[in-house]
Amino acid sequence: MSAALTALNATHAPATQSWVESANAVDTDFPIQNLPFGRFRHNALEPWQIGVAIGDRVLDLHATGLIDHNNMARLMAAPVEERRALRLAIWEGLRAGSALQKVWSDALLRQTEVELGLPYEVGDYTDFYTGIHHATTVGKLFRPDNPLLPNYKWVPIGYHGRASSIGASGQQFHRPRGQTLKPGASVPDFGPTARLDYELEMAAWVGMDNALGAPVSIADAEDHLFGLTLLNDWSARDVQAWEYQPLGPFLAKNFATTVSPWLVTMEALAPFRAAFVRSADDPQPMAYLDSAHNRSAGALDVQLEVWLQTPAMRAAGSAGERLSQSNLLRLLDTCAAGGPPHGERLQPAPRRCAGYRHLVRPGAGAGRLIARVDPRRQAAHHLAQWRGAHLLARWRHHHPARRLRGSRGAAHWFWRVPGHAAGSAVKESGHGTRLHHSPALDALHRTRPRGVEDAV
Repeated sequence: MSAALTALNATHAPATQSWVESANAVDTDFPIQNLPFGRFRHNALEPWQIGVAIGDRVLDLHATGLIDHNNMARLMAAPVEERRALRLAIWEGLRAGSALQKVWSDALLRQTEVELGLPYEVGDYTDFYTGIHHATTVGKLFRPDNPLLPNYKWVPIGYHGRASSIGASGQQFHRPRGQTLKPGASVPDFGPTARLDYELEMAAWVGMDNALGAPVSIADAEDHLFGLTLLNDWSARDVQAWEYQPLGPFLAKNFATTVSPWLVTMEALAPFRAAFVRSADDPQPMAYLDSAHNRSAGALDVQLEVWLQTPAMRAAGSAGERLSQSNLLRLLDTCAAGGPPHGERLQPAPRRCAGYRHLVRPGAGAGRLIARVDPRRQAAHHLAQWRGAHLLARWRHHHPARRLRGSRGAAHWFWRVPGHAAGSAVKESGHGTRLHHSPALDALHRTRPRGVEDAV
């Protein structure tokens, strides 16, 4: 891991103010210490342009003269030192008192006046199953006597996934359909899912690739990552329960995945680094999954939440209800553990962490479901607090206090009515810096009429 990724510099100073006034607000998602990258355009007829979020504005990076292109894949593939220098130049131009204020003012746009898209087009991704609390709890649902398989604590568990239905925050989709087997039935039915679920994940976006067959060591793995976004991997649990054996879910997970449009860079995350420590009772990482730097600073202290807002809540002026909380510190592995030891090619895209999901550019990615469950806590509100998905909230019928009412007033465990789900991530460093990930927000619509193909 490059020392530059964990080293602090002037851009991380918590006292720094910006001449963009909205970036100085206490509740802003995008202070000058954040500076996430994304893509924007004014309308669907225009090509995507590279922007940086600052307060409630977007800085057109090409208009500043700092780059001479709008190719996000090219920008993300730059070496760590070049990326670090670009961040410093952006910070210098946006800080209070900068000589560039008058010139750069013309490069600022209101976020509400532009369309935000995916950080880049995702062509590939790997999904990692690194949330041990989630894996244990789900395992108990299906294998009560053997929730964790023998390999789980030894090797990073991941699979190659589809990227065709990954969209940016704000995408809309219809309730998916598939085969389900009702309790006591011997013949499946086909129809809309009754158990639509969210999955709170973090996506680690690959920027720099490698030659096919050239291994990437854990010491170098993070140099290939550009940054992180929130990710919601929507799942149809009743469809999944019927189709997942022997090869895993198919239709249950291929209809919609949402990522936030703003990509928080690895450089911005430096103040939130933490030591990566495995429990003394667990197997320690094998040599190829271990490095001194990964042990000392491979983990990230990031708070995570999921909120639900139904149409009735929105009409009443309610921000919604929080469904779960967690922290990236609870992952069994770090994002660096997903590096290919045998030389798999890292195309720029995301890797999801369900844990981490690594997304690879043109594109790919990766993610991991993040949840924490302490079975010793019997109170329903304690158990509910750490669920990474509704599936976990139903474990052993706990969670009665968290049943929600939709627009029809009906209590439901899963998404039965149209609504919005949003994930959020907040990072607070020991010296006072506070960063936010923008939400990964989805809108669910009713199933299309019979005979009309569902939209993704």
